[in-house]
Amino acid sequence: MKSGFIVVDKDSGFTSHDVVAIARKSLSERRVGHAGTLDPFATGVLVLGVGNGTRLLQYITDGKKSYEGVIRLGSATTTDDLTGETVSSNLIGLSEITDDAIVSALDLQVGDIYQRPSSYSAIKIDGKRAYELARAGVDIELKERRVSIYSLKVLQITRHESGIDIEISVDCSAGTYIRSIARDLGERLAVGGHLIALRRTAVMPFTLAEAMSIDQLRATPQLLSVDGAIERIFPRRTLTIEEVASVSHGRSIELAAERERKSAAFTPEGTFIALLAEKGGRAQPVLVISRIEQ
Repeated sequence: MKSGFIVVDKDSGFTSHDVVAIARKSLSERRVGHAGTLDPFATGVLVLGVGNGTRLLQYITDGKKSYEGVIRLGSATTTDDLTGETVSSNLIGLSEITDDAIVSALDLQVGDIYQRPSSYSAIKIDGKRAYELARAGVDIELKERRVSIYSLKVLQITRHESGIDIEISVDCSAGTYIRSIARDLGERLAVGGHLIALRRTAVMPFTLAEAMSIDQLRATPQLLSVDGAIERIFPRRTLTIEEVASVSHGRSIELAAERERKSAAFTPEGTFIALLAEKGGRAQPVLVISRIEQ
């Protein structure tokens, strides 16, 4: 069984599941999953877990993400992006909106905020995806969720006959919808807004610099080792032989780095074996991988 991670630079037009299917075929491995869905029109970093790597995807999904996108002011759509139908338009109102007003309105979305996901998101409601219900004509409005937007910068503002386009860069927590940023900006300025381009540049600690193309995934997929990747996410702790025996059987050991956060436990030979977390004043294994083949 192959195990590890693959960082893909997803092309527009592919679903995240399409990329997973390509990886399964290319690697002849069924155990492939992804960390954080990218919409079909979006491009950029999609992290795949292979074999035992799939067991660690949740810890990658929960990490910080970075995006570059383009918001168009002047119209709103059903999906809050360019794939939806236009539901309102106010091009006349754009003449009264200054660049400073745009920047100030976006600044209000920086920090720990409550954000309403798009009705066409992949969030599940009673076992069904929100976008499936929305496409079926069910009227839904998802509850606001707390997210963190660490940085939201305006890179360029362009005015033209179809609206105002704002290029932005965003660093944010898991669960943040860039489409919602576009929608909320348009609502605040009373002209409507939607997202017309999106590129994910990082799913920390993985970036575009190490990403392979779809063609490379098909032809020569290269796995990043679980050992190398996991210590980029959690502090490394090398166990003694006795601690390895305890952790392998799910028993706790004395605390070290786990006082502050989870740690990645390695054998004396340098093989990742478990994630440890503080519990009851001890370091408790929360995930144990007894054997990794790479």
